Amino acid sequence: MNSLIPLLVAAPLAGAALLLLGGPALDRFGHWLATALAALSFGFGLALFSDMLGRGAEHRAVGQHLFSWIPVNGFQADVSFRLDQLSMTFVLLITGVGTLIHLYSVGYMAHDERRRRFFAYLNLFLAAMLLLVVADNYLLLYVGWEGVGLASYLLIGFWQHKPSAATAAKKAFIVNRVGDMGLSIAIMLMFVEFGSFAFDPVFGGASRASEGRLTAIGLMLLLAACGKSAQVPLQSWLGDAMEGPTPVSALIHAATMVTAGVYLITRSAAIFNLAPDAQTAVVVVGAVTLLFGAIVGCAKDDIKKALAGSTMSQIGYMILVAGLGPIGYAFAIMHLVTHGFFKAGLFLGAGSVMHGMNDEVSMRHYGGLRKYMPVTFVTFGLGYLAIIGFPGLSGFFSKDKIIEAAFAKGGTEGWILGLCALVGTTVTAFYMTRVMLLTFFGEKRWQPDAEGNAPHPHESPKTMTIPMILLAIGSVFAGGLFALNDSFLTWLEPVTGHAEGNSPLAPLTVTLLTTACMLAGVGLSYVMYGRSAVPVVPPVGSPLTRAARRDLLQDEFNHAALVRPGSALTATLVYFDSRGLDGFVNGLAATIGGVSSRLRRVQNGFVRSYALSMFGGTLLLVATTLLMRSF
Repeated sequence: MNSLIPLLVAAPLAGAALLLLGGPALDRFGHWLATALAALSFGFGLALFSDMLGRGAEHRAVGQHLFSWIPVNGFQADVSFRLDQLSMTFVLLITGVGTLIHLYSVGYMAHDERRRRFFAYLNLFLAAMLLLVVADNYLLLYVGWEGVGLASYLLIGFWQHKPSAATAAKKAFIVNRVGDMGLSIAIMLMFVEFGSFAFDPVFGGASRASEGRLTAIGLMLLLAACGKSAQVPLQSWLGDAMEGPTPVSALIHAATMVTAGVYLITRSAAIFNLAPDAQTAVVVVGAVTLLFGAIVGCAKDDIKKALAGSTMSQIGYMILVAGLGPIGYAFAIMHLVTHGFFKAGLFLGAGSVMHGMNDEVSMRHYGGLRKYMPVTFVTFGLGYLAIIGFPGLSGFFSKDKIIEAAFAKGGTEGWILGLCALVGTTVTAFYMTRVMLLTFFGEKRWQPDAEGNAPHPHESPKTMTIPMILLAIGSVFAGGLFALNDSFLTWLEPVTGHAEGNSPLAPLTVTLLTTACMLAGVGLSYVMYGRSAVPVVPPVGSPLTRAARRDLLQDEFNHAALVRPGSALTATLVYFDSRGLDGFVNGLAATIGGVSSRLRRVQNGFVRSYALSMFGGTLLLVATTLLMRSF
C-alpha cells in the first residue's frame, strides 16, 4: 500500500506534463484528462486513508523511500515520503476539493482557447502541493513549496493580456520570494544545528538545541508561512491575485497555497514548542492578520476581493491558534479543513455569479440575483452561514474551538487573544452579510458592460453547480462530524499532541459570546445595507473606509518602507560602483595608457636615436658609479 504514496504526486504531475507537451491534439479532451487524473489522485488518497484507519493510532505513520537525491559525504538528501494523520488530512483536502475545482473549471473555462494549458497548470498546482505535504524532509518540502509558487504565478497571470493580471502575478511571485528566503535560511540553520533536514533527526534533536537557535529557525519558518499564507507583513499579494480566473482563486484560498503556511507551522511543532518567543511571534501575526483581513473585507465592492480579505482573516485565526502550541494545533487544522469546504464554495459561487453577469465583479452592480440563480444562492448562502459561525454548520464548530483555545491560553494574553477573536467574529459576520445582501437581495442594479451589453443572469451549467452543491454539503456537515466525540482531535493527536488550557470561561459561555457577536455583526450589516437602497456609485466614506478600500495602505507602506529605501540603496551602490570602483579602475587604466603612449614615442625606428639613448644611458651609469665611489 505504501507504493501508492508516490502515485499521489505522480498522477497530476503526469497530467501537467502530458497537457503541456501533447500539443493541440489534446485540446478536445485535455480538460477531462486533467480532471480524471486529479480524481485518480483522490482515489489513491482514499485507499491510503482506508489502510491507515485499519492500523492502531500509534502505527499509522508510514514512509516510502524512492531514491537518494544528493548522496555526498556529510550531506544526504533523499526523495522520501511520509504519510501520517496530518499529511493524510491535507492529501484528502487537496485532492478532494481540487478535483471539484477541476470539474467546475470545465464549465467555467469552456470558451477559453487556452483551456488545455490552464488545466495543465491546475494539475501542476495539485502535484506541487501534494509533494509539499507528503515530503519527509524540509529540502524536498522546499521543492514542493517552490512548485506551488511557480504554479500560482502561472495561474494568477494566466490572462496575461491584461496588464493587471500580469502585474498581480509578478507581485505574488516577488512577495513570496521574500518568504521563501526565510524557509531556505531555516533549512540551512537546521543542517548546521542537526546535521540533517529530515523530519525525524530535526524533531528528535530539537530538545538538545539551544533556545536561541530554535527561535531563529522558528522565526524564519514564520516568515515563510507569512509569504505563502498572506499574513502580515507579506499579505499584499493576495487581493491582487484575484485577477486570475475564479477557479484559481478557489484553489489558492481553499486547498493549496494559503494553507501551506499553516501546515509548515503545525508540522514544525517540535521546534515551536521549545521556542516560546517564536510562538509569541506566530500568535501576534495571526491576531493582527485576522483583524486586518476582516477590516479590508468590509470595504471591498469587488466580490472576489471581499472574499480574499476573508481568507486572510480566516488564515489569521489558524495561525493564531497554531501559535498557542499543543492547545491549538489540531484546532488550526480543523478550521483549515472546514474553511476549505466553505471558502471553495464561496469562490465558486462568486464565479457562478460572474458567469451570469458578463464577468461583472462589483457587488454594487448586482442585487436580486437569488431569483435568477437559485442553486448559486442556496450553495453560496450555506457557505456564508458556515463562515460566520452560524450554529450547527461547519464554521461554528471549528471557529468556536479556536476562540475557546484563545481564552484557554490564560492570563492577560488569553483575554486579549480571545477578545480579538470575538471582534473578528463580529466583523466577519458584518462583511459576509454585506456580500449576501449586495449580491442576492434588494433591487437589481445591473449595468451594461463596456460594449453596452446588458447582463442576463442565469444559472450556471451542471459542471459548475454540482461541485458547488458538494462543497455546500461539506460546509454544513464536516464541522459537526469532526467535533463528534472529539474525533478530529483524537485523529491528529499522535502527530500534533494536545494539551488542555486553563480557560477562565466555560465552553458554553464562549459559545454564547461567539453567537452573540455573530448576530450583532449580521444585524449591523442588515441595518446598513438591507433596509435602504444601495448606491451604484460608492460614497466617499470615512477615512478608515477609504484606507480599507486601498487594503489599509499596505502597498503604500511597502513602497515607503521597502521600495524607496531599496531604490535609494541600489542607486547609492550603483553610484559607488560607477564612480568609485569603476572610476578607480578606469582611471588606473587611463594612466597606464597615457604613460604607454608617451613611452611609445621613444621607439621611433631610427638607429641614431637608439645609439644616442644607449650613449646617454652609459654616461648616466658612469656618473652614478663615480658619484657613489666619492662617498
